[in-house]
Amino acid sequence: MAKRKIKKAVLAYSGGLDTSIILKWLQDEYECEVVTFTADLGQGEEVEPARQKALDMGIKPENVFILDLREEFVKDYVFPMFRANAIYEGEYLLGTSIARPLISKKQIEIAHKTGADAVSHGATGKGNDQVRFELGYLALDPDIAVIAPWREWDLNSRTKLLKYAEDHGIDIDGKGQAKPYSMDANLLHISYEGEHLENPFNEPEEDMWLWSVSPENAPDEAEYITISYKNGDPVAINREEMSPATILETLNAYGNKHGIGRIDIVENRYVGMKARGCYETPGGTIMLKAHRAIESITLDREEAHMKDELMPKYAKLIYQGFWWSAERRMLQAAIDATQDHVQGDVKLKLYKGNITVVGRRSDISLYSEEHSTFEEDEVYNQKDAEGFIRLNALRFIIEGKKQPERIAAMMANDEEEEVVEECRIETGSFTICQRIKRFFGFGKTEEEKEEYIKKNK
Repeated sequence: MAKRKIKKAVLAYSGGLDTSIILKWLQDEYECEVVTFTADLGQGEEVEPARQKALDMGIKPENVFILDLREEFVKDYVFPMFRANAIYEGEYLLGTSIARPLISKKQIEIAHKTGADAVSHGATGKGNDQVRFELGYLALDPDIAVIAPWREWDLNSRTKLLKYAEDHGIDIDGKGQAKPYSMDANLLHISYEGEHLENPFNEPEEDMWLWSVSPENAPDEAEYITISYKNGDPVAINREEMSPATILETLNAYGNKHGIGRIDIVENRYVGMKARGCYETPGGTIMLKAHRAIESITLDREEAHMKDELMPKYAKLIYQGFWWSAERRMLQAAIDATQDHVQGDVKLKLYKGNITVVGRRSDISLYSEEHSTFEEDEVYNQKDAEGFIRLNALRFIIEGKKQPERIAAMMANDEEEEVVEECRIETGSFTICQRIKRFFGFGKTEEEKEEYIKKNK
């Protein structure tokens, strides 16, 4: 299939080996003008050198974009996600996933500003990021052309990439050396994949972890912090108000100091395979614990339970790249509506990889000490519980009277249960073994058997 004629493409550009090669490849393969976009999401690396590298490769100064997105990233993406207590497959706090919709949005904005008709990324054809980027592009501009070099070229090994860089005079500034892991970092987390980690039985090497001290080497003395919340978002630490990005940076420092936020998981990628990844999410791990604690005293019970039921679906949407979808926005509206009264303080104890909630308070707390006390009170009539229990048991009572064999089946002796355990084929609500025993009256006297068979003819 002939390539679509491209006039100008906006490339998500880091200045590293892969995206530097993609820049040159776009110029040669598509003969198009290239605009570079470098996002500062708090990844901990200097982003300005990417400007000079782009200029050295012939990019016009007006076509080099380097944007500090740290505050927008935390305020408009991380915080909304944490209002939902989002966590994928029980462990992953979605640090890479939540960065992709913002990068996609900025690429489209730059494309419109510069008159570009295409966008490009460096995600491979095996990963989730290609899906996340491109769903974002097409949701925000259905007519934009998308160039995914890893799905087009044959530079499918580091050796070939280095040879291409050498042949085309690409200065990789030492970045051609093979890294032990594939890594992605932003203010929320850093991830590690590949190489030694590809065998899921291999323990991560200690020198892999770049952010946090190991729990074994963390301080021997616990540290206490207090996080203040308003409308579901953290606004202060130890009574000091901070911006969203500064909140997360500060919590990262606490988490890194105390060995908090390391995980090692095997996750199910959207494209189909399982992948082993290790993550450090220090500040996010603290935020999740604190947010659930403040919700525990400010949310209605059924409101809280419904949020927990919605959360896996919400987390899956973010993981799979559907941040801009109608269903994610619908869930976000419902989640945000629950946060109007989520405010107050949470006191936490940090110690050797652990976070312990040791206190929570709010001026609008739903916790009623006079109702919960074990001492004498004047607000709760314990006799009311009898009717409450009998009403909840009413269906059991009726079923027990109308279908007494149900109770008999539940009260079966150990010998019967052992036989049932061995008979796995089921028909209706009874196993075949149970039906045979009931028909022939096993375990009954001869008179009882005859009576039983007469009744069941």
